[in-house]
Amino acid sequence: MNLFKLSWKYLTFRPFSTGLNVLLLALGLAIIAVLLLMQDQLEKKMNQDAEGIDLVVGAKGSPLQLILSSVYHIDFPTGNISLNDAQSLTRNRLVKSTIPLALGDNYQGFRIVGTNLDYLELYQVDFESGTSWTQPFEVVIGAEAALKLGLDTGDEFMGSHGISEGSHDHDANYFKVVGILKPKGNVIDRLILTSIESVWYTHEEEVEAEDHEPMLDSEVTLHGLPKAAGDEGKEITSLLVQYRNPMAAIQLPRFVNSRTKMQAASPTFEISRLFELLGVGISMLKGLAFVLIGISGLGIFIALYNSLKERKYDLAILRAIGATRLQLLLLIFLEGFILTFLGAVLGILMGHGFLALLISQNQSGVMVSIQPWIFLKSELWIVAYALMVGILASVIPAIAAYQTSIAKQLTKA
Repeated sequence: MNLFKLSWKYLTFRPFSTGLNVLLLALGLAIIAVLLLMQDQLEKKMNQDAEGIDLVVGAKGSPLQLILSSVYHIDFPTGNISLNDAQSLTRNRLVKSTIPLALGDNYQGFRIVGTNLDYLELYQVDFESGTSWTQPFEVVIGAEAALKLGLDTGDEFMGSHGISEGSHDHDANYFKVVGILKPKGNVIDRLILTSIESVWYTHEEEVEAEDHEPMLDSEVTLHGLPKAAGDEGKEITSLLVQYRNPMAAIQLPRFVNSRTKMQAASPTFEISRLFELLGVGISMLKGLAFVLIGISGLGIFIALYNSLKERKYDLAILRAIGATRLQLLLLIFLEGFILTFLGAVLGILMGHGFLALLISQNQSGVMVSIQPWIFLKSELWIVAYALMVGILASVIPAIAAYQTSIAKQLTKA
């Protein structure tokens, strides 16, 4: 007797009821799958993007906003800081190195970031083609940005004012692509990088591009900041700081926040706080998912129990032709197993599909770096949990099938 084939026939005999139970279970499991994928990958991506950055110094405001805008490039900057103040901080004995950032422009939603070559070394990039910039208005583009924008070395484009797409173009100067980076799987993949001078010159309408001299090493300080001689009004957006020693983690943020016009924020601390805040929402969504799974388990129990009452005569016939009590028990358990297994597989596929759709609607944000079709080991627990729900929902109907009396049912007939 083929129990699997028999169970499948019973389930497909009522396709609407079977499909509804499978779909309800799949919805709950899909929510859990999406949360697992996002939580796992976002934490890894954020830790990866912040690696090597001990402190971010910028304009006073929200520390979390400063971290999101300067490290992950997913929020608006808190403002600008004076270049002179930034240079003073680079000479602090607690500072090992600094990387300046100048933000404020974009090209079709991808941020143009003014910085120095140390930023490329921070993320240990490799070039797919071309090389790094040597003159103002030369840019290096991350792999993802180059792919989405369709740009290659030698191409030119005009930047737009503002962080987000849709602002007016800076039509006085064109940026020229001199390098394309290989994919790194981090924040640099979606950035357009250039010199800080390029950002300054872009916003100085009275200065023409042909008047700019190539950048020389002598124009850069020991810590990578352009010299401010004759440029007292120059500003940058933020500084990425590396500590010289462990004591700096205690003293430097307090010094910056209390003794300067700037603020200091730790990526590690702020991201931990962010995930704590998000944890409440994630817990609520998980709670909703478990409620849906519980309802689906109840639905499976009701479907199996009602089905059992309608086919007690069939079970008695099976017993009469040689089926054992144990086989009837296994038959009901197998039906619950098949229902929940189908729900688990469908739920995982729905979760990945929904995440892929979500990413396709976000062309330049942090969501783009998430891989929707990576399957985690933890997703196996989703399948195991679903099967456990199916087994529990089948216990009472299976016991009832086990206790089926041949004589009693055939006499009724």
